[in-house]
Amino acid sequence: MRGRSKRHEKMLKEVDAKRRYPLDDAVKVLKKITAGTKFNQTINVVMHLGIDPKNADQMIRGSVSLPKGIGSTKKVIAFVDGNEADEAKAAGAMEVGVDDLIKKVNDGWTDFDVAIAHPRTMAKVGKLGRVLGPAGKMPSPKNGTVTSDVATAVKEFAAGKIEFRNDAGGNVHAIVGKASFPEGDLKENIDAFINHIKRMKPPTSKGLFIKKACVSGTMSPAIELEVAQ
Repeated sequence: MRGRSKRHEKMLKEVDAKRRYPLDDAVKVLKKITAGTKFNQTINVVMHLGIDPKNADQMIRGSVSLPKGIGSTKKVIAFVDGNEADEAKAAGAMEVGVDDLIKKVNDGWTDFDVAIAHPRTMAKVGKLGRVLGPAGKMPSPKNGTVTSDVATAVKEFAAGKIEFRNDAGGNVHAIVGKASFPEGDLKENIDAFINHIKRMKPPTSKGLFIKKACVSGTMSPAIELEVAQ
């Protein structure tokens, strides 16, 4: 515990809590403070947005494939039948089907990361809301998990396509890579995610949209980013 405390104190000294770092500088500091740990830390971005989380018109929710991936894969299932089920399986889905798969999930099986559904199955899949909703795994057209092109969605999400949704405090969280990524790859991913969120500003959101943006590793202090509006 003492060693961890010393390491954390050392990391804190590398980060100026009063500064908003340009992306280039932020990534250099991030690489420095995440080096030397015993595992490959996950890099996260958190953005505090100028939205009213209670207003449905201002909800920020979606999915995006980052240019350099996130350094990990996801377990994906697909609610689909016929030839499209075979295509989804070939694209990387760990389980495919409709009635049998719905029963399996309804019985409590949720050992997967993402559920994709074809629109024609949603009348049945919708009944899984009480199981998948609390886990954040309910298919939705808003984040691309309800789609007619199931195979493509399976391939993208299995490869690490990320989902995001603002929380009750108006914050959006996302994994943008690993500490082992080259600086250029991290910068490209972070920039892509921030710009994606910028384009989602609701018309009813007034004033500053991105109030604060920070990047951090699993065990590192947050580094505040300088973000152009």
